[in-house]
Amino acid sequence: MGDSKDHYKMENKKKEGRYFRIYTQLKELLNKTDDPLARMSSVCAVLHHKMDYYFWTGFYLLKEGKLIVGPYQGPVACQELEKDKGVCWAAVNSKAPMLVADVHAFPGHISCDSRSKSEITLPVFDGKGDVVAVFDVDSDQTGSFTSVDQEELSRIMALIFSTE
Repeated sequence: MGDSKDHYKMENKKKEGRYFRIYTQLKELLNKTDDPLARMSSVCAVLHHKMDYYFWTGFYLLKEGKLIVGPYQGPVACQELEKDKGVCWAAVNSKAPMLVADVHAFPGHISCDSRSKSEITLPVFDGKGDVVAVFDVDSDQTGSFTSVDQEELSRIMALIFSTE
């Protein structure tokens, strides 16, 4: 009988396979338009419905120094996130993904829905390398996200402003 480390490896292997299929599907879908908002909408819809541990999936757009809700799937979201507070702003300010196993242990966490337990956020860069949005996924289970999610979602976020 395998230990929990074996289960973890198996779970990551399953995630890698699913993300590979999603990436392939999104690459084809997103080639139909170069509009970033339309691309964000498709990314949300596909990921939210294909990843069973995604509870809330969406984008917050960086507009005039504010994070305003953009395309998303799931329960009603916060319309605007308090400046420099929470996991989304941490990703924007650090220009790096944030992987949070337990949101209640994250200093300054903004709770838009009390059912959220873990979260991953990734900055979205435009063609010039500026952060223009943050991609945010919540799960209603703790510890849902791993480095596999971070790596694969980073690849998917690169498609938003891709010109290929």
